Amino acid sequence: MHGRRVAELQKRFVFFCHAPVSLHTPLAGPAHRSTGAATGPLVLTDCYTCAGEPLRTCPQGPTCCTGPMEDSLAGLGARETEGLIREAGRSLQAGLMGLYRSFDSYFMDLQAQSERSLQEVLAPLGPLYSQNVALYADLYADLRRYYRGSALNLDETISEFWFRLLERTFKHAAAAKTSLSEEYLECVAKQRETLRPFGEAPRDMKVKVTRAFVTAHAFAQGLSVGGEVVKKVSLVSLSPECSRALMKLVYCPHCLGLSSVKPCANYCSNVMKGCLANQADLDAEWQNLIDTLLQVTSSFSAEPSLDVVLSSVPTRILEAVGFLQDNMDTFTAKVYQMCGTPGESSTGSPKPQEQQKKRGGSPAAPPTTGLRLEIQVSDLSSKLREMQQYWVQLPAALCSKLASAGASSQDKCWNGVTKARYLPEVMGDGLANQINNPEVDLDITKPDKIIRQQIMQLTIMSSKLKNALDGNDVDFQDASDDISGSGSGMCQTGHCARSGPGSYAFPPEDNRVRAGAEPQTRLHSVLLLFPLAALLLLR
Repeated sequence: MHGRRVAELQKRFVFFCHAPVSLHTPLAGPAHRSTGAATGPLVLTDCYTCAGEPLRTCPQGPTCCTGPMEDSLAGLGARETEGLIREAGRSLQAGLMGLYRSFDSYFMDLQAQSERSLQEVLAPLGPLYSQNVALYADLYADLRRYYRGSALNLDETISEFWFRLLERTFKHAAAAKTSLSEEYLECVAKQRETLRPFGEAPRDMKVKVTRAFVTAHAFAQGLSVGGEVVKKVSLVSLSPECSRALMKLVYCPHCLGLSSVKPCANYCSNVMKGCLANQADLDAEWQNLIDTLLQVTSSFSAEPSLDVVLSSVPTRILEAVGFLQDNMDTFTAKVYQMCGTPGESSTGSPKPQEQQKKRGGSPAAPPTTGLRLEIQVSDLSSKLREMQQYWVQLPAALCSKLASAGASSQDKCWNGVTKARYLPEVMGDGLANQINNPEVDLDITKPDKIIRQQIMQLTIMSSKLKNALDGNDVDFQDASDDISGSGSGMCQTGHCARSGPGSYAFPPEDNRVRAGAEPQTRLHSVLLLFPLAALLLLR
């Protein structure tokens, strides 16, 4: 690829020459060489070394390049490096997408299994099940909608389910005695907080289901945000200073007749660390995001585990209905005391029908459920750890395709001037460490704004994940509109209920879920992020 493009560029310039030069690039394979021999260097018969040809980037001396050619080759080197960065980014995006799809399939299967077991568990309730099928289905539909990103308050959604179930159960039990008005049923439902007609099952179920769905929702969103950040950062253009450094690294050996000499490894490292200094500044927040995703992953298997919580939902509903049936006399007596007797025909407490007392047993969880969760957690954890140091490892990954390898080649590599050892020390990672980079001239006081905005997105998502570990879904308003719009995130058709920043599988913009979080805590969390966000943009 390089050799072919070099030849095309060289043919555009005609100048007086002394002797032919052999020319091929480090990445040029047999397919890129001349049509003559299958092996050996590419011989450019119209390329000659010219004494005294003035150069702008490469060392002065006999050369087959000109100043304008250097400019063209600098642009070519930048485009090819940007292509390699985008290719690496697409690979990382694909990895995150794979994790998202794997988890999404697993979690949706858990919900489907739980809903299927509902009939088995509640069918013995007779009319209390058959007449409330739509109510039970609505509960699962709302949970799925929340997981997919709808603007639902999960706490209110689950409370509303118990409100409607109490209303219907009480009405069903009292139907033989009298008809109940809507106002009276509302009064009945209002007593649920003080009288606890369903016992402790609703509160226990709400806490566990809320935590399970909040963490699952945030985890999937975190994978999506990570993929969107990678996409945007991988599209950032390289600076003109980087283009010149890449020209010197990759193409100057060809201009000077050293086409078979590869760049020194440390030399390549300094060039790439300079070119990718802004990208490397994502490392701290990227690792923080991965660490938090790993914590959420571990929480899935902590007691009560994710699979146990979802499989127990039908059982908890059964326990709650059974508790109400067993205590209906006491409950209705207290209701009459608080709300009044509903009608003259009602001279006593309504009695539950005997059919309602027939209860099913607790369904046994499939034997493979726990094993599947263990495999899922292990797979997610191992693959997330592989991605953790992506941004600081990117320069080395690019240099592995360009630079010489092995200790024996340290004295026989291109050091930017000639074929010899590269002496300067290797710079650290990040923009601040490039102040003395001998290969790339950078202004460390002017960080890339797009990358700073993506650092902020990582910070926000990590904070959301940490809140999710406490069962709180706290969504933050983005500090910029940069990440808005469509893209190649992980939103699948029909899965994204809202528009929001990026192509989040579960966009946070309009979500008003505040399950279990106090307003003061949420406000404090948001206010803490504002100065941090401002600091990131100003750095």
